[in-house]
Amino acid sequence: MRPHASDLLLTAFAPAIWGSTYIVTTEFLPNYSPLTVAMLRALPAGLLLLLLVRQLPTGIWWARIFALGALNFSVFLSMLFIAAYRLPGGVAATVGAVQPLLVVFLAYFVLASPIRLVSIVAALVGAGGVALLVLTPRAALDPIGVMAGLAGAASMACGMVLSRKWQPPVPLLTFTAWQLTAGGLLLVPVVLMFEPAIPVPTMANLLALTWLGLIGMALTYLLWLRGVTRLDPSVASPLLLLSPVTAVLLGWLFLNQTLTVLQIAGGILVIGSIWLSQRASRHPDAALKRRFVSSQERVHKRICVPVSLRSERRSLK
Repeated sequence: MRPHASDLLLTAFAPAIWGSTYIVTTEFLPNYSPLTVAMLRALPAGLLLLLLVRQLPTGIWWARIFALGALNFSVFLSMLFIAAYRLPGGVAATVGAVQPLLVVFLAYFVLASPIRLVSIVAALVGAGGVALLVLTPRAALDPIGVMAGLAGAASMACGMVLSRKWQPPVPLLTFTAWQLTAGGLLLVPVVLMFEPAIPVPTMANLLALTWLGLIGMALTYLLWLRGVTRLDPSVASPLLLLSPVTAVLLGWLFLNQTLTVLQIAGGILVIGSIWLSQRASRHPDAALKRRFVSSQERVHKRICVPVSLRSERRSLK
């Protein structure tokens, strides 16, 4: 079924906002450690939503929520920041751009979604576009950083597919509150054991944390999970490529960073890959219907026609 335009736009809004994370963190939270920011993004937003919904998971959903919270928040954010600190020059974003390709194959094994050649081509074009957009000649490869980037991409890819598979028995707001809270809670012991003490926040720090938590987490993940439950994973995952595009544009607008011809070409490739991925899901139902009708016609010819011939022969006798 062709995705509705409003579903695509609302889902795309989430990664576009996530692209502001880099500039907000570096400009307004320079003294905060990466995992501390990750915890402060997820946990307060989750607890606030949990106070609004006033509902806790039951039964098997306790395990599922902590699994999704770990995949979508704890592991993903931790690996993302490790890769960002070890892979200068935007290599981390390029490594993370393999996520749409991972989603295509994970959705095939977990959800039995068909693997379409157009989806694979779109994922490869998107990864190439991100590479042109963020790579610089000084970009260095660090094995640990590359592994962390791949692990983060795989973690969120698994979280996307499982969120689609495990349709929650509660409203989407409650589902979001559960995952944010679980992901934030899992980061608390890591921050306490390995990160320095949280500095006394200034007004600028509080405003930045409010943006990252309420807008960059609570609102955007609500929209993202809404899209994941409505759109095919091969359609939703390429929208994540909008995040590095937004980051580059914000750096150009507010940090006086220049845009080269290659970067502009990379941005065009990213947008083109997203458009191409949407074409892969435009008329699958019609194709399935045509295959079903043709198969029914073949069955009719094999079974019904011989039966009718036998009936005619009997009547002639």
